[in-house]
Amino acid sequence: MQTTLMIYDGTAPADSDVARTGGVPLAPAGFTWPMCGCGGPLQFFAHLPIEDGVLSVFVCQNDPGACAFWDAASSANRVHLFPREELQPIAVPETGVTLLPATSAIRNHVVTLDPEEIDDHDDDDDLAPDPYDLARSGWKREPEERFGKQREVLGSLGGSPSYLEDDRVPACRSCTRPMEFAAHLEEGISAQTAMNLGGQLGYVFVCRACREGAFLTD
Repeated sequence: MQTTLMIYDGTAPADSDVARTGGVPLAPAGFTWPMCGCGGPLQFFAHLPIEDGVLSVFVCQNDPGACAFWDAASSANRVHLFPREELQPIAVPETGVTLLPATSAIRNHVVTLDPEEIDDHDDDDDLAPDPYDLARSGWKREPEERFGKQREVLGSLGGSPSYLEDDRVPACRSCTRPMEFAAHLEEGISAQTAMNLGGQLGYVFVCRACREGAFLTD
């Protein structure tokens, strides 16, 4: 089994059309910066190119904990699937918490997991080892270490949502069908540059037919 980790790859220009967290969003002409129900603008989190466009992820950080950014149905987060062509930097609102302190470039790294490691669990244990969890904890791990350089892992693309209950998979607001899992997002490489997700893992979902997305944390 393979897992595509998203690895921190240094800084990137704020308006670059590369996989990144932070920077400014790229969107088609006429796009309006999304707002939270609290009245403030959402903070731009990630620009994730995928095979049929770009996922643009926003999360409210105006009053962390007050707005339910962890809920896929909340106005405190937004995911857009844009076509890759004719994207341009969007004007940033003058007020509110809108941008991360740094722009972190992402490179993809495919990890091949040993099937025996995935299957190696106690039958009485309800939670079997998770592919993303195994790949992340093993990143740059030395033989004598329990964990590797986990903070360098900014998430993963594709695969299945890590330890997420089925009833939390969001339905598309347009067609009502269950959305497809697209990516995990970790908070970030350092406390100084990270998105505040309350120490939780971010999950990005997409409905390709309707070109809509959703975000939640767990």
